[in-house]
Amino acid sequence: MEPSELKEARRRARQLTGEIEQHNRLYYQEDRPEITDAEYDRLLRELQDLETRFPELRSAGSPTQRVGAEPAAGFETAPHRSPMLSLDNAMDADQMRAFVERLGRKLDRGSQQIELIGEPKLDGSGVELIYRHGELAQGLTRGDGRVGEDVTRNIREIPSVPARLSAGGGPLPEIASIRGEVVLPLAAFSTLNRARLAAGDEPFANPRNAAAGSLRQIHQIDHDRLRSLEFRAYSLAEGMPRSAKNQAEVLATLSRWGFVVSPEWRTCRGLDEAMSLHGELLEARDRLPVEIDGTVFKLSRLDQQAILGTLSRSPRWAIAFKFPPEQAITVVEAIEAQVGRTGALTPVAKLAPVRVGGVIVSSVSLHNQDEIDRKDIRVGDTVVIQRAGDVIPQLVRIVLSTRTEAACADARFERYRLPARCPECGGESIRLEGESVTRCPNLDCPAQLKNNLRHLASRGALDIDGLGEKLVEQLVDATLVGRLSDLFTLSEEQLAHLERMGARSAANLVASLERAKETTLQRFLIALGIRHVGETLADLLAVHFGDLDPLLHASAEEIERIEGVGPTIAESVARFFSDEANSAEVARLREFGVRWPPIEAPREPGKRSLDGTAFVLSGTLSTARDEVKKRIENAGGKVVGSVSKKTDYLVAGESPGSKLNKARELGVRVLDEAELEKLLS
Repeated sequence: MEPSELKEARRRARQLTGEIEQHNRLYYQEDRPEITDAEYDRLLRELQDLETRFPELRSAGSPTQRVGAEPAAGFETAPHRSPMLSLDNAMDADQMRAFVERLGRKLDRGSQQIELIGEPKLDGSGVELIYRHGELAQGLTRGDGRVGEDVTRNIREIPSVPARLSAGGGPLPEIASIRGEVVLPLAAFSTLNRARLAAGDEPFANPRNAAAGSLRQIHQIDHDRLRSLEFRAYSLAEGMPRSAKNQAEVLATLSRWGFVVSPEWRTCRGLDEAMSLHGELLEARDRLPVEIDGTVFKLSRLDQQAILGTLSRSPRWAIAFKFPPEQAITVVEAIEAQVGRTGALTPVAKLAPVRVGGVIVSSVSLHNQDEIDRKDIRVGDTVVIQRAGDVIPQLVRIVLSTRTEAACADARFERYRLPARCPECGGESIRLEGESVTRCPNLDCPAQLKNNLRHLASRGALDIDGLGEKLVEQLVDATLVGRLSDLFTLSEEQLAHLERMGARSAANLVASLERAKETTLQRFLIALGIRHVGETLADLLAVHFGDLDPLLHASAEEIERIEGVGPTIAESVARFFSDEANSAEVARLREFGVRWPPIEAPREPGKRSLDGTAFVLSGTLSTARDEVKKRIENAGGKVVGSVSKKTDYLVAGESPGSKLNKARELGVRVLDEAELEKLLS
């Protein structure tokens, strides 16, 4: 039997892994971080400490061994020329001193003899630019550090990214891999947010999110936003001139090739000079044209960098010395639950107004129930507030010394629990196992109706031509649509009275709504906006159940038996359809004529060569994926989205990415396209 201490450590490690992966997804894929870098580092260090104490908890898939997050769906991906690592952080002078002393011990030198290069730590989006024979060939986001999203088309629009390297009097390498940061200058950030506010859109929280969001546009490209971005180069991973001996010469090479390099960099001999530069950058940060959140220090000499090498997720020879955020003290006057556009119930602390970092802060997100429980935040508490990245207000800690007997006797002084029912619609709120967020699953919840309508009308769902964001706003604000199914009751006369909606546009939309009623079961399931249900899962559910009615009454256990469906997804689907409001809305949509053809019953067992065989496709295939998938399914096989022990084959095309590594770890047989062709024939 497992010792209790190890059992508790394993439980906490799973919890930390889930939280860290969620925050990686929010930061790298969705460009909307919910916690500060300091809080993220605290979670990561706690997990590292557990894995040090209990080595059996460490695995290749642990967040302590990886960088970033899986590339987001919708992007082509490609491997980096070499891993794009993260940086270890120093949050105070003691940690910076320990880093320099560690370098001294490794290199057998005194800490004041260590030569460092200090550069501003840019708060943007990390990318790799690959040049072949001097020509820009590819631009990749960080992704998971090994595979990135291909954003070459967008990268080419950034004025500071050279289409061709300037020779500068010397030969250019056959291949050059330049690493750097895409940032949005503060002046452009202000202009962009003014335009968004004028258009009625939500402003970006900070320049980092705006830069990342601009870079990762897929369909509707805002060229002005892209041209507002700036790329700053800071390292050369491949293509280093033989003459380069230190980081200063690397930066000089990048500048000579035509890249923008942060001009504030400086050579520092020893800890004292490094601390001096850090202090100067901290004092000057508000006057710089781009946002920075610390100083990056690297060993200057390249041969010393090579001696020290790297860990799984960071180099031993570099560190990011972070700036301290500004803080203030105030009192929690109330805690309220707010419902977001995706149905997430977020606890928000209402504060006695206080000035932090030059602005008045009167409320702060407490993120989720786990965060409230961990910090034990209660009404009446005196708390320390800071602005993460000088933008997002964050509650740091409680001042426990103020919890007097009188304060604890206050009737409001009790543990806060998120409500069991949504404060907007009264529907039962749910929290799925393994997730930290409590949600309202009601399709027609007013707080998320606009978001659900946009999703239902999207191309991958019912594909309602003409139902854009502005029209959705008008329909809901004019109370013409109070629930999803109301869309299919709209008349030309009702629509024609809306702003900028003439008779012809109204007729076109009504016709588009009529066409949208003819759909497929897969698209209908996607349109419902069920948590975790995208194209792959909708296909699995549709093929397994054949029609909607069996799925409506299926238990989580039955859904989980489907290959490729885990317990969290199964619970999400089952709970969605067991909600009375949702099942009523589904019935109403069908009543108004939303319909789909029946799915063909599978052939009798024995007639297909691959019955029950599970495939995963990875990388770029010479044949369209949809065609490959169709051929596998016609032969009786299944195509699932992720590699597991239940997977029979991984079909690897060009640049297969992390799925190939996972398949090898699990002993899953890997096929190339020729081997798949033999199997199919």
